[in-house]
Parts: sequence; C-alpha cells; structure tokens
Amino acid sequence: MNKNIELYDLAVIGAGPAGMMAAITATSHGLNTILIERNSSPGRKLLLTGNGRCNITNNASLNEFIEKFGRRGSFLRTAFTKFSNKDLIEFFESRGLEFKEKENGRVFPVTDDSKSVLKILETSMKKLGVKTVYNTRLTKIQKIEKKNIFIIKLDYNTVLKAKKVVLATGGLSYQETGSSGDGFRIAEELQHGITPLNPGIVPLKTKESWIKSLQGIRLDEVKITIKNPKMILDGASLLFTHFGVSGPLILDNSSKIIPLLEYGNVDMILDLKPSSTREELQEMMVAAFESHGKVDLKNYMKLLITNRMIPIILKLTNIDGKKKMNQINKNERNSIINLIKSFPITIRGYLSLDKAVITCGGISRDYINPNTMESKVVNGLYFAGEIIQGCASSGGYNLQQAFSTGYLAGLLSKLD
Repeated sequence: MNKNIELYDLAVIGAGPAGMMAAITATSHGLNTILIERNSSPGRKLLLTGNGRCNITNNASLNEFIEKFGRRGSFLRTAFTKFSNKDLIEFFESRGLEFKEKENGRVFPVTDDSKSVLKILETSMKKLGVKTVYNTRLTKIQKIEKKNIFIIKLDYNTVLKAKKVVLATGGLSYQETGSSGDGFRIAEELQHGITPLNPGIVPLKTKESWIKSLQGIRLDEVKITIKNPKMILDGASLLFTHFGVSGPLILDNSSKIIPLLEYGNVDMILDLKPSSTREELQEMMVAAFESHGKVDLKNYMKLLITNRMIPIILKLTNIDGKKKMNQINKNERNSIINLIKSFPITIRGYLSLDKAVITCGGISRDYINPNTMESKVVNGLYFAGEIIQGCASSGGYNLQQAFSTGYLAGLLSKLD
C-alpha cells in the first residue's frame, strides 16, 4: 500500500441529502471527512424534489413515518428517533431558513425553492471544512482487514484511504441526476444482498386503448378498489395520461400495485362518484325522467361526470347519447350507473425506473444494523439514503429518510 496516499477518518460517497448530512454530522464530531460526488455539483436530485419546491419532510408522528415505509418500516425507528422531522426543521431554522406546512402535513421552505435548502447544506459543509471532490466516480472499495482501512478507487486512477466509509449513492431513479446504480454494484462486490429494484412513485400503464382520449382529465373525487388482494385507494386525485394513469392517488400507491403485476394484469375498479350511492344516482336519473325528459342523455350526463368521460361511458354501455331522457329504459339506466360506480381499467405495467421519483428496493435491511446504519458484513462501512431497501409514498417521507439515515450513519465520533 502506498503510504503517501492521504488517509481520511471518513469518506462519504454521494453528495445527495443523505451524503451531505452524513458528512456534516461526522465533521461536526471532529472527523476529517471527504465527500465524493460524480456530478459537477451536489444535490442534483434534491433540486428536483417537490417540483423544485422541496417537500423536505412531513409533520407526521414517528409511528406514521414508520407505517409509511411498510411492513418492515420499524427498521428506521432509530434513525427517525435520533434525527426526527422536528430535528431536521430545527437544523435549517437555526441556519436561517423558515418553513411552512401545506396539505397533508407536507413541509416546504417558505422560499418554495429547493436551492435555499441546498445552499444551507453547502454552506454548512464549507464552514465545517468538509473536503469535497466533484466530477469523480467511485469504481471500487476494498477493505484491508489487517489495517482496518478502506482503499477507495476512483476514476482517473485516483486512490484514497479512509478509516470508515458511508455509501450514499442513491438508487436508479432520475438517472440524469447521476443515480447510476454504482452503489449497488459496489455493495454486491462486498457481499451484500440487493432486493429487487422497482420504481416507486411512478405512473402506471393501462391495457385499454381508449385511455388516450381521456389524457389530461383529473378526477379529484374518485375511489379505487382492487379486488385481489383487497385494497381501497382514495383521498387524492387521479390523472389520466396518454398511456395510463398518474396523479397523487396513483403515484402514492404505485409501490403497492407494482408487485401485484408479477402475477398478471391488475384489475382496478374506479368509483367516479364516491359521494353518491347507487340508490341516490337512481333517484336522480328517475327524477330527471320527469324534469328533463326532452333533454339528450349526453347533455344530462354532464351533471354526473366530467364531459370528456361521457363518450367513453356511452361507448362501453352501447347507448346512444342522443336519446332523450324519457326514452332511457331501466336496463340502460342501470348500465350507466353501474359504470359510473364501477368503471374498470386494467393495469398492465409501469414506467421505467429512470422515470420514477424513487427506487423501491436496494441493499437488504438484513445486512444493515438499524441502530447505526453500519454493515453487518463489513465493519466500518455504512449506508444512508435511497440505496437502502424500502420506500414510502410522496409527502416528504423519503427525503426525511435520507436526512435521518445520513445523520445516523454520520455519528462516527469514536473511531476503532
């Protein structure tokens, strides 16, 4: 080993929110830290979050945060406890950035600008003396057990040494921001298991070709039922696209739906009028027989559903929209109501990982100590952020996970 290679207490790979927080935390505890990033600047993906407004966290309780990460969300309990949403807000507020709470507990900076969040992280690193290296890509990590040292090989034949390493290279989503999957490759080489990498918070593709005619329609009042396994989704809007469905209701639940596609297409039933029962719709249409008898069916239906869905409803029920209301028989009326209350679409796929907001899957939690984020396989190697298995819906939960696991991984005040 070349003794002239500079030795750091800690090398952090990846300058996203997790990596920057790990570097800030470790350096504030007195460690000589270097932060390595393949892009020309830090926080490329951070700048895109919340459509550039940066939904940094959520005002939810600890238990709610854990629940958002699914069946094994308790893995993150220590991270969220050590560095909670309140701790995160305090970190930025103490450095001059104020926040506001929006719908469903989502927290944004008052600037509505993710650049203001990144600026504080960069300023904090600079003040603490974190050494940063950009435009540099990790190629290999090797642990020299006898010396308890990591050899970190970078491109351009650059090599450095570190006593500890935090791997925070992100997932595979938004690849234009540098999420190339290098961290997964390195972790596998170091004998860590990787769970399937699926997209999270991603639009879904449908089988029906007529879906294109609904492109751009947003349904603010809709309920979705999936029969097998039984699942009811509501409380947010749905957006039709030229290839399928998107919007908060779909994006927030895509990680639940995508695994079902392993067994074939997923049948969804949309209730287009969840605030009205079938009986109430029946009464409305029967009453319209008396009060709007000479009105065309297609014109009356504007009172029930959005205009552009009317041709699809009429096509699927095979009813002539020019028929007058007093010409509609009971069977036709029931067909229309049944379709409004049980509108079927078939999910056949989803957009690729590089179109997803976040990666679900990653380094298996079985290989990571939840109390420290340290590898159970390689002492001194830590993980933080999206590279770790698991994801939540949108709303600030995933960004909080990145900051919390980064903080926990950066608590390296005692070196071996």
